[in-house]
Amino acid sequence: MLLVNTDYIPGKELEVIGLVRGTMIQSVHVGKDIMNSFKTLVGGELTSYTEMLNEARATATKRMAEDAAAMGADAVVNIRYSSAQVMQSAAEIMAYGTAVKFV
Repeated sequence: MLLVNTDYIPGKELEVIGLVRGTMIQSVHVGKDIMNSFKTLVGGELTSYTEMLNEARATATKRMAEDAAAMGADAVVNIRYSSAQVMQSAAEIMAYGTAVKFV
């Protein structure tokens, strides 16, 4: 499955199938959350949150690609990501794009 964030693929003619998406809601362990609270006092990267969001983004992308494959797509174009805080220390990541077939 080819995944791109452009609205076309050079050298390919595309037939639009439809919108595809993948979502993931992820949180960190309460112990890590407490440690991150202390880290905000001195500054620096909150690595457990970075890891949490990277894992959620990868899972959301995988689910989007699976949705496209189920529709018979060859690729997903114009991929975008959005995020939202669901509750304290939990975030939703959504990956979405347009499923296409090569003509």
